[in-house]
Amino acid sequence: MLTLFGAVAVTLMMLFYALESRSPWFTLLFALSCFASSAYGWLAGTWPFGVIELIWGGIAAYKWRGRMRGAAT
Repeated sequence: MLTLFGAVAVTLMMLFYALESRSPWFTLLFALSCFASSAYGWLAGTWPFGVIELIWGGIAAYKWRGRMRGAAT
């Protein structure tokens, strides 16, 4: 089950990254899938992967916030 969770998280991460330019909401979904991938890394015992995905998720969330501010003005 853990492997399936990781595979789904990484697959969604790639999909939402590819769609990111279409909508800020895909950027948010990319961030959430990065956080899910990070959780997989921690649960699987590969903490370097978990740390990197956590950082990518934070960057994507920051990017989403900026895109939403830009869309509001």
